Amino acid sequence: MKPVFSAGLLLLLACIGSACVRSSMQWLSLLALLVCGLAVWGRACHRPRKAIAALSLMLCLVCARCGTGAMSQPQPGDPSLFMPLDGKPFAVRLVGRIHADAAVNNGRCRSLLEVSSLNGQISRGRTELTLDPCTTPLLTGSWLELQGELRRPQPAAHPLLASGDERLALQRTWSRLRTDAIQVLRQDWTPLANARRTIAKRFIDLVGEQSGGLLAALVLGGAQVSLPQSLRDGFRVAGLSHALAASGFHLSVLLGSTLACTRTLPAALRIAAGSGAMALFLALAGAQPSVVRAVLMGAAALLIRESGHRSRPLGVLLVTLVLMLLVHPAWGRSIGFQLSAAATAGLVISAGSLEQWFVQHWPQFLHRLAPALSIPLAALLWTLPLQLLYFGAAPLYAVFSNMLAAPLLAPLTLAAMALAVMVLLLPDALSAALLPWLIWPVQQLSWWLISLVHWISQWPGAQMLTGPVHPLLVLLFALGLLPWLMPATQRWRGLSLLWLVLAVCLQVRVQLRDDLIRVEQWGRQWLVLRHRGRAAMLSSHGDDLSCRIATRLSHGLGHQRLDWIAVLDPVGTDQQVCWNALAHTLQVEQRGRFPLTPGQRLQSDGLSVGVADQRGRMLTVRFGTRVQRLRRSNLRPQSG
Repeated sequence: MKPVFSAGLLLLLACIGSACVRSSMQWLSLLALLVCGLAVWGRACHRPRKAIAALSLMLCLVCARCGTGAMSQPQPGDPSLFMPLDGKPFAVRLVGRIHADAAVNNGRCRSLLEVSSLNGQISRGRTELTLDPCTTPLLTGSWLELQGELRRPQPAAHPLLASGDERLALQRTWSRLRTDAIQVLRQDWTPLANARRTIAKRFIDLVGEQSGGLLAALVLGGAQVSLPQSLRDGFRVAGLSHALAASGFHLSVLLGSTLACTRTLPAALRIAAGSGAMALFLALAGAQPSVVRAVLMGAAALLIRESGHRSRPLGVLLVTLVLMLLVHPAWGRSIGFQLSAAATAGLVISAGSLEQWFVQHWPQFLHRLAPALSIPLAALLWTLPLQLLYFGAAPLYAVFSNMLAAPLLAPLTLAAMALAVMVLLLPDALSAALLPWLIWPVQQLSWWLISLVHWISQWPGAQMLTGPVHPLLVLLFALGLLPWLMPATQRWRGLSLLWLVLAVCLQVRVQLRDDLIRVEQWGRQWLVLRHRGRAAMLSSHGDDLSCRIATRLSHGLGHQRLDWIAVLDPVGTDQQVCWNALAHTLQVEQRGRFPLTPGQRLQSDGLSVGVADQRGRMLTVRFGTRVQRLRRSNLRPQSG
């Protein structure tokens, strides 16, 4: 790797590391990593002391900028500053503007509200508004007047559950407001939001919720479209989540088509056409980290190409990422930004070498498959450590599903973009006459893609669940993968193989230990018993929310299906399917009585629960050789 690339990589590590560190130990680790990297860079590249000193100063400035910029604090006038310090709910009367469309989900709507007035005082800031019940979607630009209780976001009850305070802090929001009634004062003119809404609505009206939602996501990105959860889950398990997220793939299809159509025009017009296509993509998809990265890299590549020079993708990538983080340091903590950067780095650094390896070692009749295989494999391997760190899961058939979906995705994306332009530009009468005929073949392609996704997501072990992985193990695993992905570090492959085996063995040991995990949130409790890689659960409630959280806990801990579940609450018919899919055996409380009588036990190998007294108030749980007693009314462990 050339000296300038090494220096750029150190700056990028400084940006991301400074944005992500949260403790003194992490700061010391980052400092040690940067010092070692600087020493290796100076020695390997034979750089003079002045160059090393200049890079050291740049690293210090970058760390200071990204470290302070990522830790944003409420500005004067923020709604959270009006709340009492004891954290109790604060009754308020607000006037504010909806920041983004909010669809109705389970009878509720949730969106960010840009506050302008709080209890008659001028306020400048955001709060997360939850409207329950909600019958019609909240629209961007709607000015609302409402009353409710302002609360501080609470941290997650368990690391596997969503953390409201961290999620909202990344959006510069430090309060929540819940209300059951609103008064709409007026509606601002929001042309971009109207365009997005029009595209999504026309597609869904023409071809249905699933196919229409997919086509809209290929144009706008999944963040701008309300997609069925089953569709999102299917794409995630199949390893095709990137198809629903606006990213470089969608921009490459749009920009490539634009340049192909204007190849006979002068360079200035080609640049103008390409810039217009990228500006339209950015406006419709929104300034998400992956979209901004793709647009910046596309603009740089376009200018370099049209000027007659040869671009260096790795250099363009490093400069783009560093500039993005210097302008918006909080993006360094965004999972979407990190996944986008890692996948792009994989394509730039490893896709070519993987393709060459396949060509050299495979029979000649398989050489045509090398590009189709090397691209998804490179992206998967470079993003795998992040997937294990944040999700404890990885799609097992991602490479195969991407190979099968690639012939469908490119024409689908291009056709969806062309149809979206027609929706926006054609008169309503002409659009209503033409679109049903033009969209029919596109609908068939989308049906094939959706069927392919659901088929692959149902394969055995389609999602590899590893459970929560410690960051140090992820780092060890990443270091073990690196020599196999970068040709310049091939001499370390023997040692890296040992690191990979060590990381896997340590994670397996963690998963096989006996453990009892108790989670309490929103007045509900879950108790997870673990023994030698298997698990069982007790849940205090049987409603749909409890089942969804139980599923998240089970999968997050690395268990595809539990041995058994005891629900200390009646389960409705609608929720029965969810609970049955989560465990092999389900026992449900009926008419206030636990389904087991004194002396009976619900058990599997090493895991059991039984009634400990004649009245059924106390339960005895066993996991491995350990036994605990707990009160049935609240699942709180007692002495025993």
